[in-house]
Amino acid sequence: MSNEDQRFEFGKNWLNYIHKNLTEEKVEISRKHMLRVLGQEDIKRMSFLDIGCGSGLHSFAAWQAGAREVYSFDYDPKSVEATRYVCGRAGNPANWAVVEQGSVLDDAYMEGLPQFDLVYSWGVLHHTGDVWHAIRNAAGRVKTGGLFYIALYSADVQKNPTPEFWLEVKRRYVSSGWLRRRCMDAWYVWRFILNRRIRNLPVFIKRARTHKQSRGMSLFTDIRDWLGGWPMEFVYDAEVVHFCEQLGFRKVKMLTGEANTEFVFLKKPKA
Repeated sequence: MSNEDQRFEFGKNWLNYIHKNLTEEKVEISRKHMLRVLGQEDIKRMSFLDIGCGSGLHSFAAWQAGAREVYSFDYDPKSVEATRYVCGRAGNPANWAVVEQGSVLDDAYMEGLPQFDLVYSWGVLHHTGDVWHAIRNAAGRVKTGGLFYIALYSADVQKNPTPEFWLEVKRRYVSSGWLRRRCMDAWYVWRFILNRRIRNLPVFIKRARTHKQSRGMSLFTDIRDWLGGWPMEFVYDAEVVHFCEQLGFRKVKMLTGEANTEFVFLKKPKA
């Protein structure tokens, strides 16, 4: 099997994370982050679609934020399993009735879904193998007047190393066995977190402990997801804004981070 045919085991990574790390605190951190970016106190009366639900943590957070309906799907069966586990931890609520396998690149599947008040896809669409097709299909599930909240790996911040450097790292990681992957994990920590200085170890330990404060995630899970995330495409922020504007959206907010840029768009009424 070639690198082009391989995919990182996103679902296996998230299933392992959720069985070991799901706590009310992490759900609450995720909920607060989501609402802070949206600029809202809750999402009551809003239907919520989670595209690429992964660990299920963010679907859970949306449910706790008061979503009228939560609908979750993922391409990876293990991610579906993880999200169903999380849904069970929430008590299998009636308004979170759908957790299923599906592909955002499957036009027929996407067109068969209803439209939602809030369509959410965090760090997913760039891993599909066709990011612009994925954005278009995801955007099509937003109601008029609804919100489109996505996070994508930004080419703008990848100056040194370049996007090409990281794409080669990801190809190598996804084609490697367990031992080589652990060596690459250690290489990443040494080079990019410790900056090749052992005296930075206390800073790294503190970062590992506080990383969950960002979106309730785990640093080591995110490192494996970053290194192994294949297929992968980087996009420029301005390209995303222009593309979504062409689809009939208006940019509400754009937040840049270490790698992902978070976008919130509003679907405008047709002229």
